[in-house]
Amino acid sequence: MNANHIIEQLTQQLADKNPNLSVNKARTWIELLWSDFESTYAKAGYDYRGAEYTEKIVKQWIASYGDKIHEFAGRNPKYAHLLDEQDGNLQ
Repeated sequence: MNANHIIEQLTQQLADKNPNLSVNKARTWIELLWSDFESTYAKAGYDYRGAEYTEKIVKQWIASYGDKIHEFAGRNPKYAHLLDEQDGNLQ
């Protein structure tokens, strides 16, 4: 399974878990979580464990925080500007 397909599946999972997010916002969150995890993991000196490992971690985050992830954006300027589109669904 390619990374694009995985991103689409994770996007749908997050959109299903959080009605406050549009599909576009959910995709943005997934892409941010994915890239942040991989870059942080690499900076920490760990060997790359593949897309399957990153998918597993992002799924855990969706399960734990997906329903309230939109609340995080307002408190973290690192992400707020990336999620600031006016589509009426992000609070």
